[in-house]
Amino acid sequence: MNKKYDVIIIGGGVTGCFIARELSRYDLNIALVEKEPDVCTGTSKANTALIHAGFNADSNKLKGRLNVRGNKLYHERVQHELDVPIEWLGAMVVAEDEADIPKLEAILANGQKNDVPDLEIVKGDRLYELEPHLSEDAVAALYAPTAGIVNPFELTVALANNAARNGVDVFLEAEVEDIEDKGDHKLVKTVKGEMEAGLVINAAGLYADKIANMVGIDKFKITPRRGEYYLYDKKMELNLQKTIFPVPTEVSKGIVVTPTDERNVLIGPNAEEIDNVENKSTTRKGLDKVMEGANKTVPGLSKKGIIREFVGLRPAIKETGDFLIEASDEVSGFINVAGIQSPGLASSPAIAEMVVGIVKEELGDLNEKSDFDPNYQGPPKFRHMTHAEQAKLVEENPDYGQIICRCETVTKGEILDIIREPVGARTVNAVKRRARPGAGRCQGGFCEPKVVSILAEELGIEENEVCLESAKSKLLKEKTKAPLLKEVAK
Repeated sequence: MNKKYDVIIIGGGVTGCFIARELSRYDLNIALVEKEPDVCTGTSKANTALIHAGFNADSNKLKGRLNVRGNKLYHERVQHELDVPIEWLGAMVVAEDEADIPKLEAILANGQKNDVPDLEIVKGDRLYELEPHLSEDAVAALYAPTAGIVNPFELTVALANNAARNGVDVFLEAEVEDIEDKGDHKLVKTVKGEMEAGLVINAAGLYADKIANMVGIDKFKITPRRGEYYLYDKKMELNLQKTIFPVPTEVSKGIVVTPTDERNVLIGPNAEEIDNVENKSTTRKGLDKVMEGANKTVPGLSKKGIIREFVGLRPAIKETGDFLIEASDEVSGFINVAGIQSPGLASSPAIAEMVVGIVKEELGDLNEKSDFDPNYQGPPKFRHMTHAEQAKLVEENPDYGQIICRCETVTKGEILDIIREPVGARTVNAVKRRARPGAGRCQGGFCEPKVVSILAEELGIEENEVCLESAKSKLLKEKTKAPLLKEVAK
């Protein structure tokens, strides 16, 4: 472990990885530390995967301004530089009562004030031209064509790998245990050893208040907000065209119905404040609320075809309801990037841009690297290729001819690629997030043993050392006949 850095970023979610990637443009020695065995394991992996247009954004709040700027950056830069699935499907806010039309008009006015382009209120046949699956009760909708969907796993992994290729040291399974303020630098103590830096950036998500407390900052507290979701099998053939919102209330955007980049249907989330940042359990009450809410805009949804239910926790700062992005006025050399809840994913490139500005204020003018490469090309996706392209790839490398996951058509070659990247997969779920084996109808029933075997071989470990997500979740104990052989040996 290189012990001296100019900047240490704590947290490997989409925000931390965007910051790392943007700072890697400059002549700085940078480390990113993440407590889990992979990036994108917290809030970034369990959300609605939306790039919000910004029509709901409160321009008086930081998160409102950064939402609009972030959406613009996705359009102008991110989609052209990173090989990540982004689709500009557009979003509809649907009213089912004439009394709600003034609310749509207010949202339209707010969006126009925020310079969100091409907003319009649609009625009649136009509603069903845009989204044929809408409820017959729909009377009008605000349509925002600049809203999009993104694969948050692939986005975060792409950012981490791009940052690493531009010189950032990424340390996984490096939980921060303490930070000592040494005046001219911070001594960051991790489970993998000590490292120091003149500047520490706290992008620790649900644990941002804990990290801030380590240097004596107690000005904010993270309140976990639980959101529950249902994910449908893409073979259910509900070909949604748009992301669909109900008319929002004062406390919630409501239950969203949206396609994913792989054409699953995702519904959720509800919103419930909880006390424990480790509590990722679903509830019957919460999931029933999700199903009920989704059926108001897209009727006929049921539990048939559901392949997954899950929880995402959002790191809210309850007192302000806003992002906190600032250099601490209490502790020099410490920047908090906290409270990044919705629309955090949409805002993340703008958050990184803002943090780079703060770093420049803290460290002075930064020299840009002449060899910085903003582009990232991910491994090939066999399932998205033509037959001719597949045949050519298999001819070049027979590993692409071995199907590991039948549900998602994932090959051994793809899995080897993602393990061998600079910030490579080290767990079964890390492989799943990057290449999708286990994400289909059987949820790993066919492919998981094969993934375990490939990981063990590539990492040079025994199969019973391979983990699902962390060191606490090993999948295998010992070979089936091992106890019998031990008895015979006696």
